[in-house]
This record gives sequence, C-alpha cells and structure tokens, in this order.
Amino acid sequence: MTAARVRLGLRENVAQFSLLVAVNALVGAMVGLERSTLPLIGETEFGVTSSVAVLSFIVAFGLAKSFTNLAAGTWATRVGRRRLLILGWALALPVPLLVGLAPSWAWIVAANVFLGVNQGLAWSMTVVMKIDLVGPKRRGLALGLNEAAGYGGVALAAAASGWLAAEFVARDVLVVGALAVAVLGLVLSLAFVRDTGAHVDLEQERHPAAADRTPPMLRTAFPAASYRDPALRSCAQAGLVNNLNDALAWGLVPLYLAAEGASIGAIGLVAGLYPAVWGLGQIWTGHRSDIVGRKPLIVAGMLLQALALTALAASGGEVALAAFAAVALGAGTALVYPTLIAAISDAVVPSARAAVVGVYRFWRDMGYVVGGLMAGIAADALGFSGAIALVAGLTALSGIWVIFDMPTKLEPSAAGLEARAEAV
Repeated sequence: MTAARVRLGLRENVAQFSLLVAVNALVGAMVGLERSTLPLIGETEFGVTSSVAVLSFIVAFGLAKSFTNLAAGTWATRVGRRRLLILGWALALPVPLLVGLAPSWAWIVAANVFLGVNQGLAWSMTVVMKIDLVGPKRRGLALGLNEAAGYGGVALAAAASGWLAAEFVARDVLVVGALAVAVLGLVLSLAFVRDTGAHVDLEQERHPAAADRTPPMLRTAFPAASYRDPALRSCAQAGLVNNLNDALAWGLVPLYLAAEGASIGAIGLVAGLYPAVWGLGQIWTGHRSDIVGRKPLIVAGMLLQALALTALAASGGEVALAAFAAVALGAGTALVYPTLIAAISDAVVPSARAAVVGVYRFWRDMGYVVGGLMAGIAADALGFSGAIALVAGLTALSGIWVIFDMPTKLEPSAAGLEARAEAV
C-alpha cells in the first residue's frame, strides 16, 4: 500500500474495517462455544466435582491470554499486526483436537492454554488494527463495533452450543464448531486482511508529538500502564475486575443454575443473553463515550455490574431472575468494555498505543485468573450465592476507585510515554 493510498477514517477504510469486524466475531465464537457446555462437561464426563478444579480451565485460559497480550503489544510493531493475527488463528487449530481426544480434564485445561494464546493474539490484533484504521476521531465507535462483533460471536455461539448440546453430545458440538470457526478465521486472515502499520505511521506524523516515533520498551510501558499513570492504572484495575466478573459468569453461573435444576437449554439462554446485550450495547456506548467522555460510562458500568451480580446472588438460581440479571450485567459491561480501551488509546501517543494496550489487556485478562481462583474457592466455602455476592462487592469498589483516581480529561503528553511515565 503506497503512502498516497493510506487514509485514516472509518468510511475511508470501510472494507478492511468490516472484514476485521467479521474476523473478530469468529474470535468471539471460539470462546462462546465453551460458555454453556464446558463447565457441565467437566462434571458429567470427567467427574470433576470441586468448583476450583472445574474452573481450572478458565485460570489456564486467563494466564495464557494475559501473557500473550503483553507480548503481542510489543511484537505488533516489530513483527506486524497481520502476522500475529494469522499466528493466533493457527494456534486455535489444536483446541478442537485436544478437546475431542481428551481422556482426562488435564487435556481440556491444555486446550484452553491454546485458546488463550489464540484470543490474546487474534483479538488484540483486531482491536489494534481497527484503532489504526479509524484514527483518533471515532475511536470509541470503532471499538464499540469491534467488541460488539466479538461478544456477539460469543453470544450466538453460547446460545447455539447450549441448544445443540440438548440434542447431541455436548463435546461433539464443541469440537465440530471450534474446528469450523478456527479454519474459517485462518482462511479469511490469510487471504484478505492487510496490515495497518502504514496507518499508524500516518497518524503519528499528524500527532503533536510527531517527533516521538519510537515504540516504548516493555520496561517503560508496563509500570506506566500498571501503576504510575492515574488514567492508565484506573483502566487496568477496572479491566481486571470486569473480567473477574466474566470468569464468574463463564464458569460458575452454569454450575449455579444446574444445581438449582435448570436445563442445559435454559443455561444456554442465560449464557447467551449476557454477552448478547454486552455485544450489541457496545455500538451505542462506544459512540457515546466519544461525546460525553470515558469516565462517566466506566463508573456507571462498574456500578451497574455490581447491582446485577447482587440480583443474581439473590435469585436462588431461578431462571427468569437469572436472565434479568444477565441482561443487566451485559448492559453494565457494555458501558465499560470499549470505553476502557478507548481511554487507554486517548492517554498515549500513537507510537505507544500497541504496547500500552497490550499491558492493559494483560491486567484485564488476569481477571480470568483471579476470578477463576476466587470464584472456585469462594463457591466451595460459601456456596454459589456467596461467591457471586463477594464479586459484586469488589465490582462496586472498582467503580469507586475510578471516581477518585481517573482524570476527567484524558490527553497524551506531547513528549510521549516515557516522559509521561517519568513525570508521574
């Protein structure tokens, strides 16, 4: 692609943007296939009874995805976005094979290590590439569309796999679906996706800090995005708590509902409602954050999630109440999810974007690790309702943290990330 043909904007890059939306829907579907089936497979086919043991697959997924996110942020500039996207899809291919051949639960845990790497590479690159294409003016909308596609894929796959598992063997449904999605995602990425490095260069040239073109080293990006910078650390902790909630919804809610006598079809409905509302809502919330700012939506979303989890804990596993709580939880997550990444992108110069988004996504997806361990231990000690109530309290505290720590106006320093980190 020549410099003359490189333009920033959603309309100017609509073909590639739309293709990346479709690819990210497939990335989400890889995870969605497990949402309503895998925790139940652990109990029924492998005889895993401890909540901690059942949720070990989420811990493995979270660890793999977190560290892959961290590496992908720095590799993206050096290796190229497209190459990492293709590698992510190639590493998805072992997932259905390991699940299909698994003689023990350990194989399922290993499959989720590959799934975590797939998600860390493929989802990270679709996020970063969309930000690259649209430039700074419609960043929130772009991220809303990206996350809507991804979690729309999660929702459809979760609902479909739950429905099909009521008619066929649950593990077979998971294996066939995952293989089809992985192959399609790899083919689309190889054949049609183009790299966006030239768009980053163009935006950097137009940026007030245009002289600062060198991507930051991880040793600079990590402390700045983790604890030194108030805007970035607020996003990091909120992202972690948000995915802590998702780990609970993914791993514990199906077991909670099953223990109260819900059918696998009903569990699939609840498992699908939450990401469906989350996914669709992000189109509006991402756009809205471009208008009213990032902080109000993040605070409102975290507090709404806390209320939804409190309602779920009080539902006693009754499906109608659980479905209502799932809708509210999805709405709260929709307010938060694209807005956090947009806030991160606002707070750093373009050349630092991939590295800092990688650090943010590291902490966000460590929420799966913390959530999987916490939910499992708490469920064994306090019961399902007690574990959900505990997470509700943590979510409320996270929203309060954002109120007092995150600046209202988010701007990158003119001197770039390293000077920004040293100044904090």
